[in-house]
Formats: sequence, C-alpha cells, structure tokens
Amino acid sequence: MGALNCPHPGVVLRECVVQALRLSDSEAAEKLGVSCSSLSRVVSGKASIGPDLAAGLEAAGISTARFWLALQREYDQSRFGSDRSR
Repeated sequence: MGALNCPHPGVVLRECVVQALRLSDSEAAEKLGVSCSSLSRVVSGKASIGPDLAAGLEAAGISTARFWLALQREYDQSRFGSDRSR
C-alpha cells in the first residue's frame, strides 16, 4: 500500500541532492554529466532517471546507479499497478 505514495525519483533527487547541496539545476547537471534540460525534466517528474543519469549520480558519490534505477523501477511499478486496478 505504501508503494502508491512512492514519490517520483526526480523529486527525491531534487529535494535530497540538488536542494540539499544548494546547487542550481545547471550546476547539478554539469556535475552529473547531463544536460540542464534533461535534469530539469527529471527533477520536475516529467522524465525518468535513466542509466546515464544514474551513472552520473554514482560517479558523483550520490549512492549507486543501481539504487537510482531501482527507485525509478519501484515508482514505475507503483504507477502501472495503480493504473491497472482502475
């Protein structure tokens, strides 16, 4: 049941990483090796965390790529699971 309240991983990234480190989106994007527009779409919940961003997060020492991809997978499963029950 808690999975239905699972936040988008981009929200977690925005609140627990970008904002916590007081980075602008452009600073964070540069450090993570992704474009500012790509990061912006993720942190706004409009795009998924993919392998490239996950690898950038791991390279920056922000958990592991596996963690971020699993977080995205859990979010996706919670969304699709709730859609199927309607």
